[in-house]
Amino acid sequence: MPTGFGREEDIKLSKPLAILACIALLISGCDETPSQKTDDTWLAEGKTMGTFYRVKLAGPPQQALIGLKQKIEQQLAQDNFELSTYQHDTLISQFNRYQGNTPQAITTGMADIITLALRIGHLTGGAMDITVGPLVNLWGFGPDKQPGTMPAQQQIDEARRRIGLRHLKVIQTAEGQWLQKDLPDLYVDLSTMGEGYAADHLASLMEKQGITRYLVSVGGAVKVQGMSPGGVPWRVAIQKPTDEKLDAQAIVDLKGHGISTSGSYRNYYEMDGKRLSHIINPETGRPIEHKLVSVTVISPTALEADGWDTGLMVLGTEKAQKLALEQSLAVYMITKTDQGFRSWMSPQFRSFLLSDNSVQALEHP
Repeated sequence: MPTGFGREEDIKLSKPLAILACIALLISGCDETPSQKTDDTWLAEGKTMGTFYRVKLAGPPQQALIGLKQKIEQQLAQDNFELSTYQHDTLISQFNRYQGNTPQAITTGMADIITLALRIGHLTGGAMDITVGPLVNLWGFGPDKQPGTMPAQQQIDEARRRIGLRHLKVIQTAEGQWLQKDLPDLYVDLSTMGEGYAADHLASLMEKQGITRYLVSVGGAVKVQGMSPGGVPWRVAIQKPTDEKLDAQAIVDLKGHGISTSGSYRNYYEMDGKRLSHIINPETGRPIEHKLVSVTVISPTALEADGWDTGLMVLGTEKAQKLALEQSLAVYMITKTDQGFRSWMSPQFRSFLLSDNSVQALEHP
């Protein structure tokens, strides 16, 4: 069952451990459960995409609840079939195995997510790169196991020769959408944005059912609409970057927007006395080593937030701040300093803020 809720309408947010960890919305350790309902609340949660999903409704129309749990899981299964690199028969796995350059048919949703990924990749100077899979796998954060020794520079260089957004093209016509690559072994990994993609689809499903008061989350991506069961806006708490406690760093009112957080402080392993983050810098081919530990982005869609947070994490504090201001993004960043964790937020983020526990003081590790 969910844990760590300060109030019934509050939920805490942090990126999950790649796609393998328990959901970082503090719904950790839960097994799939049937839907639950009280007089004014309906809840469904379960496993998907190697993480957990959660759908909470306030005062839903009774007719809309008929078969809703099944519809939710059908939608998530479809998203997983499109995007999962852990299953052999998914659309993206089929594309990754294909060694030619003939455009391959994809769904409208896949065309949308890849087009957005290419746009964010361009704006971040390649920091957000959905072709970085060979490097992710090399460092042991993908379907492959962790390496027994630190990858050699020759291995890194070889993997870097197999990545690059310039090798990928989305073709959209009135007849459909296609994906094309000019590098035979180009490997596309959409897990970076998959949680936002699925969260938006769950939100769309709620709207189609006539449900206007909901909170949906998949992994670290959240989308809300309307009021919580308590009659106040849904509140999302951004977690402090620590492994040991689950405290809120800041609390926001999303106002119908999506939110996603990328962090380097949970999904890592240690080798040769060095902590290696799951976030890989495509430029160096290595895990990031800067002091930026968490980036939260609020956008009109969870998908957009899910794309931006990773790109900004790769850039590091100064470059990420500069780009956030240039693009008018709603961003909240936490950087580790010698004195503790220091937060920074863009002007756009401040409009969503309800409280911030780090504005006046540093949170010491």
